[in-house]
Amino acid sequence: MEFKIGRNEMKKEMKLVFPEDLVCEPVLYRLGKDFSVIYSIKSANVTSDSGWVVLSLEGEEGEIERAIKHLEEKGVIVER
Repeated sequence: MEFKIGRNEMKKEMKLVFPEDLVCEPVLYRLGKDFSVIYSIKSANVTSDSGWVVLSLEGEEGEIERAIKHLEEKGVIVER
C-alpha cells in the first residue's frame, strides 16, 4: 500500500521477511542511517532463526525504492 503525503514524499507499507543469517544484523538501523527514509514498525515476529516485520517507509519515492532494492540485495524478502 502506498500513500502520497506531499509533492515528492510518500509512504509505502510492506512486509519484510528475514532469513536466519540476517536476524541478528541491524538491518533496519542501517536503513535509517544509510537512506533518507523514516521507518515505522507496525508489527513484527522475530525468533532466533527467522523473522518478519510489517512497516511503513516514508520519504521521497526514489529514496524508498533505493532502500527497498538494498534490502532485496541483502537477501530480505520484500512483500509490497
